[in-house]
This record gives sequence, structure tokens and C-alpha cells, in this order.
Amino acid sequence: MTTNHHHSSPPPPPPPPVSTERRSVLGENLLTIVTIIGVIGGTVFGLILKNSNREWTQREIMYIQYPGDLFLRMLKCLIVPLIVSSITSAIGALDLSLSKRIAIRSIVYYFTTTVCAVILGIILVNIIRPGDGNDALKNKSGPKVTRDVLTADTLLDLVRNLFPPNIVQATMFQYRTHLEPPENAEAVIKNGTKIYLSGLSAFQRNEYTIKNYQNLNDAEFQLLLKSAVPLERFKINGQWREGMNVLGLVMFSVVLGATIGKMREKGKPIQDFLVALSEAMMIITRWVIWLSPIGVFFLITAKILEMESLIQVIGNLGLYFLTVVLGLTLHGFGTIAVIFTLIVRKLPFPYVMKMSQVLATAFGTGSSSATMPITINCLDHMGIDPRVTRFVIPVGATINMDGTALYEAVAAIFIAQLHGMSLTFGKIVGVSVTATAASIGAAGIPQAGLITMVMVLDTVGLPAEDVTLIIAVDWLLDRFRTTINVMCDALGTIIVDHLSKGELYRPSLNYEDGEPHELLELRQEKE
Repeated sequence: MTTNHHHSSPPPPPPPPVSTERRSVLGENLLTIVTIIGVIGGTVFGLILKNSNREWTQREIMYIQYPGDLFLRMLKCLIVPLIVSSITSAIGALDLSLSKRIAIRSIVYYFTTTVCAVILGIILVNIIRPGDGNDALKNKSGPKVTRDVLTADTLLDLVRNLFPPNIVQATMFQYRTHLEPPENAEAVIKNGTKIYLSGLSAFQRNEYTIKNYQNLNDAEFQLLLKSAVPLERFKINGQWREGMNVLGLVMFSVVLGATIGKMREKGKPIQDFLVALSEAMMIITRWVIWLSPIGVFFLITAKILEMESLIQVIGNLGLYFLTVVLGLTLHGFGTIAVIFTLIVRKLPFPYVMKMSQVLATAFGTGSSSATMPITINCLDHMGIDPRVTRFVIPVGATINMDGTALYEAVAAIFIAQLHGMSLTFGKIVGVSVTATAASIGAAGIPQAGLITMVMVLDTVGLPAEDVTLIIAVDWLLDRFRTTINVMCDALGTIIVDHLSKGELYRPSLNYEDGEPHELLELRQEKE
């Protein structure tokens, strides 16, 4: 027996893991370095092509973007199976009281950071005042967006989407209230403002048609506005809009997970199936990640070719751009870092360094949902409990949009400054509440912020078409916002994991079923 014991512990076995570890460290860093090169290379290549003296047609840009497009499609393809399997299996593996605590911790964290982000944005935009004295922009207005929905509708739709009538449909469509003008109303457009008139007499109708609505002077147009049909009296119609209903899927997965946890032994077959599915998705993710440098390179090159002249944009929107980027930087490396340090008692920067692969992908794709598989993979490597990761990250990718909330608050107040409006305290509170609510509704799709932006402008009573003023830099800011959103999600997961440590590692976790890094943690706990 003793000889046998003596046999099992000579030094030779350890070296293989060490060398593989060294190789894996190099492998992981190699991928990160290549992805960052992809981001920089894409930018440089895009600028070179942009400055070659020729016009790029939309078709040529499409050809350039094609590899990046395929990469995005692969990532998005993983989202539905990953969300459902990972949230359900994560909650199914915990007992109800514990998953409640984890859920409460993550929601408190998300809520706190989002509120901090909005407040920071509002303070900065009021100190820097990027909208004052910017005359070049005031006269420039692009194609008009007409708002066809009330803020109340948007908030009601948010809750409606939490409870999808058909779970298969939820993987493809979101519900959206659509208002239609009354049948007898006539559309009048002046300077891109569209109003609907009803109850015009034949004489008035002739009178206005002869004058042509464009030539009405402002006083006459204001008179017309008074008889316009208010949005509240429009016909209410629902539409199914293409796009995954992430909120509904998360809700369904949470309930299903809780049920499986409650069923104990009977629920084991579904639980095992979902755990296996979640693992399978992670393995596919690891394959897809290797395409990220190429995908990111072409996505960024194409984006740079699409945009208008850089110097002009920076001239007009430079201060606004700086305000948002400064806000995001302060939020990510200030507010979040402080919260992280206070709770975990460690500095977040080593963790952020380990996440550089994730952040580069987030910047390249501009979508927090698409980056989600990569984030989960990265946190698994850091040894964060997979049950926490698989709950907190998908929920975070859906509801935690610190960057978006900060950006929307800044943008709304910036546009108000352009118009020379001074906002009352009540309106500023309105902006912050709507920006927070809107950022939850902005599912992690690139530039969803623009859609919700209209809702925030509406709160302040600014015309929706002003969104077009800031579109020029939106695609770039969108990437910065996404990077901060993803970073906050990941750090939040580490915080929740830290807070739940004592409850998570129960001796009841048996050694056969554990994953390697779980067992490693268990052994460390024992020692």
C-alpha cells in the first residue's frame, strides 16, 4: 500500500500541465494581441482607403465588410441557445434562496452603476457645455425621423416583451406598439415636421394646397399645429419587429431554471441536457473567437469608409464626443473601479488586463450580446464560478447598459444646449429616469441607442429629428459605450461571485460532477 502511495507522488506528472498552461497563456495572449492588431489595422487600412482619391460605392463597402458580417452572424447565432441554456442551467444548479440572492445582488449592482453613469454624464455635460455656441450644427439637419409612439407605449412594450406569448417567436421578433393616424387625417410636412390634420373644411384644404404647405409662414404653421391630431388620439396597432426579444428569453429561462431547481431529481434530465448544451455552445464560441481579428478588421475598415469626412465631424461634434468619451472613461475606470475595490478589496486593473480580448471584440462588433459568449469564456478562465457567470452575464448584456444610459443623458442635454434651452431640475430628473429605462430596453444590438434616444428627447420636449445631428459620431461612440458596458458586466460578475463565495462553495458539491476550476477552488478552500 505504502509503495503504491509512494509511486503516485513522484515529480514527473506535474510538468505536462505546466507546459500546456504556458502554451495556453501564450495562446490566449496571442489571440488578444492579434485582435487588438485587427482593431488598429482596420482603422489604419480604413483611413488609407478613405484618403485614396476615389469614391467608394456602397457595393464595394459591402464587399469589404463581408468577412466581418459573417463573423457577426456566427456570434449572433450562438446567442439564443447560449442565453437559454446558460441562464436555465445556472439557476437550476442553485437552490432558490441562493439564486434569489445572486439575482438581487446583480440587479442592485446594475441599478447602482447605471444611476451613477447617468448622474456623471449630466454633471459633465453641464460643466463642459459642448452645445453652447455651436452654430455650425444648429443649421445642419439631416433626414427627419418622425416619432410615432408615446413614451408610455415604449415603457409598456418593455414589460410586454418580458412575457412573450410564444417562446419560439421571442427568438426572432419583438413586440412594438405602432400608432396610425386617423383615417380622415391629412399629412402636412413643413421643414420635415410631419403633422396630421383632421376636420379641415374644403375651403381650408384648397387654400393650403394652393399655398403649398412648404410656403406657409411660421405663424400660419403654428396655427395649423393647434388643430393637429395629438398622438394620444391615433389608432393603436401592434407590430412584430424583427430582432430577438432578449428580455422575454431571459425571463423564460429564469422561471424555467427556478422550476428545474425546485423539481430536484425529476428535473435532473433537463438540467443535464442544458448544462451539456451550454458547454457545447462555449466550445463553439472558442472556435469562433479565433475569427475575431479578421472580423473586427473588416468591420472597422468598412465603417470608416462609410463615414462622412472626419475633420468636419470632429470640428462640429468634437466637444460632445470628448464629453461622452471622458464620461465613459471616468465611469469605467473611476466609479466602477471604486465600487469594485471597496467590495472585492483588490484593484480591478489586473482583471481588466485579462479581459482585453473581450474588450477588443466588444469595440470591434459594437454589440454586447454578440460579445457575450466571449465574455463568459474569459471569466471561466479566470476561475469565476460558472453558475454565477452564466446568470449574471446574459442578464447584464440585456439590462445593464451603463454606457448607453450615460450617452443618452449627455446627448439629450447637448441637443437642449444647441437649442439654447435651459433645463429645469425636474426635466433633468426626467432625462435621467428615461435614459435609465431606455437603456434597459436597448437590447444589445449595435446602435440600438439611437432608437431609444428618440424616447429620451421626447421627455424633454425636443424634436425627434435632432437625433440626426449626432448620428455622425454615433457609430464610434457606440463602440466605446459597448466596451464600457461589457467591462461593467464582467467586473459585476466578479463582484457578485465574491459576495456569494461563502454560500456557493458548499461541501455538497461532489467531486465527480465538478468542472476542473470548481474542484481547484474547492481544494483551495479545504487547504
